[in-house]
Formats: sequence, C-alpha cells, structure tokens
Amino acid sequence: MHELQTLTIQDIDDATAAVLNRFLNVIRLESDPDDPPRPLDEELQGWRNIPDLLDALVWLARDPSGRDIIAMGEIEIWNTPDNPHLAEFEIEVHPEQRRQGLGSRLLRVLADEARRRNRRLLMTNTNSNVPAGAAFMQRLGAQPGLEAHTNQLRLAELDRALLQRWLDVPAETTARFSLGLWDGPYPEEQMPGVVELFKITNDAPRDRLEIEDRQITAELLRQFEQYQFARGNQRWTYYVIENATGRFCGFTETAWNPNRPTILEQDFTGVHPDYRGLKLGRWLKAAMLDKVLKERPQVTLVRTGNANSNAPMLAINNALGFKLYKTTTFWQVETDKIDL
Repeated sequence: MHELQTLTIQDIDDATAAVLNRFLNVIRLESDPDDPPRPLDEELQGWRNIPDLLDALVWLARDPSGRDIIAMGEIEIWNTPDNPHLAEFEIEVHPEQRRQGLGSRLLRVLADEARRRNRRLLMTNTNSNVPAGAAFMQRLGAQPGLEAHTNQLRLAELDRALLQRWLDVPAETTARFSLGLWDGPYPEEQMPGVVELFKITNDAPRDRLEIEDRQITAELLRQFEQYQFARGNQRWTYYVIENATGRFCGFTETAWNPNRPTILEQDFTGVHPDYRGLKLGRWLKAAMLDKVLKERPQVTLVRTGNANSNAPMLAINNALGFKLYKTTTFWQVETDKIDL
C-alpha cells in the first residue's frame, strides 16, 4: 500500500514542490490539452501565498521508487463566518494509476478531516475533458449541484463592428455613468466601495449548491489579491460608477499571465440589481475587449466560465462569439454519506 505524505501546502519544501508541479502538469494536460505547462516558480509562489484565511491540506501518494507523485488529495477549509458547513476538495490520480483504489483511499482521508473540522458537506468539480472525474463522483453517490460551461472566444473571430456598437453607448448613459479602470491592486482609498461592489458576486447562480453568501471583506479581497499577484497574474478591473452619487454599479475583471501569453482569463462580470437592464454589462465587456485588442496583442483566446442558468451573461458572451470549450459539473456530497 502506498504511504501518504501529509502537508500544509504553504509549507511545501522545494523538492516536493518540483515533483508536485510535474504531476499537476500531467493532470492539466488532460484537462486543457492546448495549454503550456505551468512553471514551477509560478506554482510555488502561489502555494507560498495561499490566503491566511484558508487552510489547504494535501495528501500525496508516490510510486514505489518515491520519486514520482501518482495521486493527490486536497481539502480546503475557509476560516470565515460564512459556510461553516462546507469543505471543498480535489482528488487527482495519474491516468496510468486509476481504478486501483487510490482515489477512494484519499477520499476517506479527506472525509475524516472534514468530520474532524465539523464540516458536513464536501464539494468539488469535474470537467468533460476528464470523464473519469464524473464517473468517480457518481460511484460515491455525490449529487450534481450546478452545471457550467467554460466558453472561449478566438479574438480573430470577434465581430469588431459589434464591439464598436457596444462601445458607442448613448449620450444619456455617458451623462449618468462613467467607466473607470483599476490596473493592478484596488486603491486603498476606494476599498469600502470595492467591498460593496464585490457583494454582487453573491448574485451568481448557485442552482442546487448548498452555499451561503460569502461575507466580502477588505481583508479577504487583499488576500486573494496577494495570491493572484504572487503567481505573476496581471489584473485589469473595469468598473462603472454613477456620476451623481459616486456609487459603483458594476465591474468586470480579467487576469493575464505572461507564462501563458496567448490566453486571457475573463473573470467575474456583474452589475448591481439597481442598475440592470441599462446595458452596462455589455459596455463593460466591450471596453475590456477593446483594451485587450489594443494593449495585449499576443492574446488570441479569451476564456470565461458561465453557469448554464446565467442567461443574461450567456447572451452577452454568445453575441460576442464565445464558443464551448468544456463543461464543468459542481458536485456535493454529505460527509457522512460517503461509503467508507
């Protein structure tokens, strides 16, 4: 039986990090076959800068020689007031080592840790490029809670005329609202408004997932920011502000990493409920794409995730020419229902 190595990911040593990075690049090649391997330094800086509010515990199984990792289990527990019932997990097994009980063994360890932390619900996700993941979740009796797409836009196929129409907003819109840009960290003097703005993220569809609203704080946003920038990501945030009140009404964010220069990750886009129906979302998306075209000429692909139930955002992305790249299923299972 393979001995399991346990570690807190922030404390990973350089030698283990190198082996784990090599293993994860094999896993990612299955999930995203067109993407380049992730460099060790990027991965290591991310692990060393995991948010303080997050406990990330990892169990590793190695081959008989001890040189290579063949399976990994990770549990993530947020030490925040919201979602005290929840633990997120990930299990990865080398393609050549599957159906040998490694995944089930790691799951038992993760479930034990979740119970020790009084977390009654485990949650994870799988994607269509790795069918073994969904099959494993079905075998253990997990329930799908949300279906989503990762959609991809090839900028060479972008309808530039449509983009220009979306940028040419009516005069009454520009009289009432203005676009702004944060290039990099959020300005400290604007953090109270940024915190309020990010509460929009709680409006994202959750379908059947048992997730509470996340309590957004400046501390949480800064810790996410530190993790993102430590990995070398460069972030742009466009926002819309109401001129008369100074209120932030909506925003869109992207992340770009020079280690993957042709790919741009389109993160959350949202508009406050008080300002929906004014076409601010498509103004934000158009402004961001216009900036990418002008200032990131190396980018050829834009990727974003959308819940299948998020009709307004899907309509915007479909109009821009985003096409399906892969599907993702978010699963949940009661800790005590796992057959141990």
